[in-house]
Amino acid sequence: MLGLAFIGGLILNIMPCVLPVIALKILGFVKQTKEEPGRIRILGVAYTAGVLASFLALAAIPIALKFAGKNASWGMQFQSPQFLVVMMVVVLLVALNLFGVFEVYLGGGAMSAASGLASKSGKTGAFFNGVLATALATPCTAPFLGVALGFAFAQSPVVILLFFLTIGAGLALPYLLLCLQPAWLKFLPKPGDWMVKFKIIMGFPMLATALWLYTITVKHFGEEAMLWLGLFLVVLAMAAWVFGEFIQRGYLRKNLAWAAVAALVVAAYGFILEHELDWRSPEPVSAASPMPNRKAKGSIAWQPWSPEAVAGARTERRAVLVDFTADWCMTCKVNAKAALEVPEVRDALRTQNIVPLLGDYTKSDPRITEELKRHKRAGVPLVLVYPRDGTTPPRVLPEVLTKGIVLEALKWASK
Repeated sequence: MLGLAFIGGLILNIMPCVLPVIALKILGFVKQTKEEPGRIRILGVAYTAGVLASFLALAAIPIALKFAGKNASWGMQFQSPQFLVVMMVVVLLVALNLFGVFEVYLGGGAMSAASGLASKSGKTGAFFNGVLATALATPCTAPFLGVALGFAFAQSPVVILLFFLTIGAGLALPYLLLCLQPAWLKFLPKPGDWMVKFKIIMGFPMLATALWLYTITVKHFGEEAMLWLGLFLVVLAMAAWVFGEFIQRGYLRKNLAWAAVAALVVAAYGFILEHELDWRSPEPVSAASPMPNRKAKGSIAWQPWSPEAVAGARTERRAVLVDFTADWCMTCKVNAKAALEVPEVRDALRTQNIVPLLGDYTKSDPRITEELKRHKRAGVPLVLVYPRDGTTPPRVLPEVLTKGIVLEALKWASK
């Protein structure tokens, strides 16, 4: 199981959640080609320390919940609107920093120091690059990772810590190896003016990540909050621009610029977040549809999952396909596009009279958490196929699906 955890952490490096941070890593590699080998190794160790420290913090969550008699799941922090708002702000400001709207340097203002830590140079930047990579990795479940975490969450606190550190070691290993072998960096392009353009281009994946986080965050505050949440980001971006243009690069009337930055930040936080959105304790939003990700024309006619719905379908001797998913789960979205919401699967469901049920885990749902635990999974995605025979247990499909895997399972369930 530890081996599966390590491989899962290694694969996280190429999952869509972590890809935006790869831009910062590549830029860091190129910059490091001018450094001394000893300093490069220190930066690699600092990045690894950031990853491992973050995974230790993540491990504290299930351990604390275990002591409180509750269940935990992988990626559960993405069910918190406060966490999503903070992550959205951090990723947006990192993108603006890559665009050159403002710069991050030692001795800079409090806002720049807090927002652009992952874009810094040196040990601090390497450490917080590891923190950001870990934070963005949690909504993704790599192959093997769900099984390993499902096993770990049922163990003692020491074993949970060991598993999380093993996943972190897998995530950090490629970067650490390159830093421990600086000679391999010679295969990268030489530093030059192209790096300025590359840095700007790499801001766009970060901006896309901020947009993705925005779409998830809106669900916690309701559609009426879309405008306010968007205005919050615009005002914050304006504050970053004023800071970079008139404080970092300007020479006159800096006191006026500081007053403008303070006014914009106060307006963004005090008026929008606190007054309009009540972001620390938003009122629960009842979703208009239990299938938020499956509204496309011609998609499967999903029905909301519940234990009663499964039991009812099996009583009628009908096979059942259950997809536990979440808006913040990138692996779930890939599975839906590549293996579930495809014509062949839709036809198989219709011709074989199979009931499709969808469990939405975007927000915390104790029943889904218990179902994940029952099938030894630490988080979504979880896809189950129940056969027509009401006494046979369901088949648990892999975390990453293909059309062939799903069709074969549906054929088995219909026998």
